[in-house]
Amino acid sequence: MKINANRSDLEQIAGRVASYTFDMDLTWDWPGGVAYYGVSRAFEVTGEQAYLERMKEWVEEYIEAGLPDWTVNTCAMGHMLLTLYEQTKDEKYAEIIHSKLDYLENDALRFGDRVLQHTVSSGNDFPEQCWADTLFMAAYFMLRAGILFDKKHLINDALHQFFWHINYLQDDNDALWYHGYNHIKQDHMSGIYWARANAWAAYTMARAARILPEGYLYPPMMHIWSSLRDQLAAIKKLQQEDGLWGTVLDYPEAYGEVSATAGIGAAMVTQGNPLHAKYVQKALDGLLANIAGNGRVLNVSGGTAVMNDISGYLGIDRKWAQGWGQGLALAFLTSVIEELKKNEARVDHKSVDAL
Repeated sequence: MKINANRSDLEQIAGRVASYTFDMDLTWDWPGGVAYYGVSRAFEVTGEQAYLERMKEWVEEYIEAGLPDWTVNTCAMGHMLLTLYEQTKDEKYAEIIHSKLDYLENDALRFGDRVLQHTVSSGNDFPEQCWADTLFMAAYFMLRAGILFDKKHLINDALHQFFWHINYLQDDNDALWYHGYNHIKQDHMSGIYWARANAWAAYTMARAARILPEGYLYPPMMHIWSSLRDQLAAIKKLQQEDGLWGTVLDYPEAYGEVSATAGIGAAMVTQGNPLHAKYVQKALDGLLANIAGNGRVLNVSGGTAVMNDISGYLGIDRKWAQGWGQGLALAFLTSVIEELKKNEARVDHKSVDAL
């Protein structure tokens, strides 16, 4: 994929975003989980040891202070732990990871065909509701853990969650994703195509397709590939002139939302369709225009439940920096950096062949 960007410049910007993120006083919950996932991706792609050391220090301090009870949302912190364990093989990280996995497998609320119910506390927050957010917080985490620890049952459960979330949340006609589904009422509640929900879906499906060895041997993966293909084909048509996607995708007057744009852009890079390059370029330019000099990602909507109507989504404030904005921005920046590295390697290989 051809992207017009300077890798060194993007690495410096990613460094500022990561630095701002570390100073945000995030807690062991989903905002921190997404934020530190982005930092861990920055480490994996750039090899910058300072990222790894600061993550280790943060986790050590939190372990000493005491970890919270698990929910679907707090399991998002498992992403950083997977990276830390992979790099250090320190069993304390593995113990916390396996504790989260045990919760998801045996204690987390499920409905229907063992579909994870979205939970944000120890209570029954949203009875038999399926949210796109769960794919990032839990399913993608289970998939990564299943691959790392060679646990086929985790891989199968993760892909099972993707399969049912696609069936419940993706519209068959236009391929966009609803934010949530109520299994009791058999409806999509507000019926809104919320942009960040589509980003959670697109990014995690793209990553699943990228990281699962011999993915073609798992039948649900065919479902994921087709879902992602059709979703991105629909989303690209809704990009605004400034490169952002509106917080409600199919409502032209919706404000441009940066975290969703970053997640969608990262999904496009990861999926790797070269014809998406022009949309990726616009999204990258739009993201860079919304990163302050100190690394703060701007115009990120606040935490958003499945709202009652479109006015609920349009009324969400975007004044403050958010962990998910920082993390998804890093996910996009690092996906572009990774792609630029591949392009450079191809050029170097061709140069050697020409000698």
